Amino acid sequence: MKAKFSLLVIAALFCMKMNGQGPGSAVTDLLLSAYSERAYTNDPVTDGQLDIILGCGIKTPSAMNAQPWKFTVIKDENTMGQIIKDIIPGNVIIIVSGLVGRDGRTSDFDCGLAAENMFIAAHGLGLGARIYGSPARILNANRDLYQIPEGYNAIVALRIGNTDKTVDAVSSASPRKQPAEIVNYKK
Repeated sequence: MKAKFSLLVIAALFCMKMNGQGPGSAVTDLLLSAYSERAYTNDPVTDGQLDIILGCGIKTPSAMNAQPWKFTVIKDENTMGQIIKDIIPGNVIIIVSGLVGRDGRTSDFDCGLAAENMFIAAHGLGLGARIYGSPARILNANRDLYQIPEGYNAIVALRIGNTDKTVDAVSSASPRKQPAEIVNYKK
């Protein structure tokens, strides 16, 4: 009886883990271990990996399901080097552009969510990723060169690549603030 009960407890814990419940789920483990890599190798991102990453961007939730984004994939090393200076052969850049509304505003928040979905997807595939906001001005000033679609403005650039496995979040990521510094509980 005791052995059957122990077996049931183990089976229940295993099922909880497989369903993503409880501490240590695959999703929370991924989110807690991900960081914005800086050390990449020249092993190329495959088309299959890129398709999965783009699919995750497409499935991103958005306000009123407007899906106000376009993704421009750049694999050309010279073009990528104009956007990000330390680009490595085999990296890919995805430019996330937002639809410009009648009032001139873009859906920055929705585009940020799409970039984050693709960032997480890249890490889930064992790749590294880094989101860059500063190139947006350069991208928008050279719309034709970077194939920014008409009626859209570049919001962020997402760099994806294979990473140097000798570097990790502990040895190379900048330290995170402590929860007490950023979380406020209303009492």
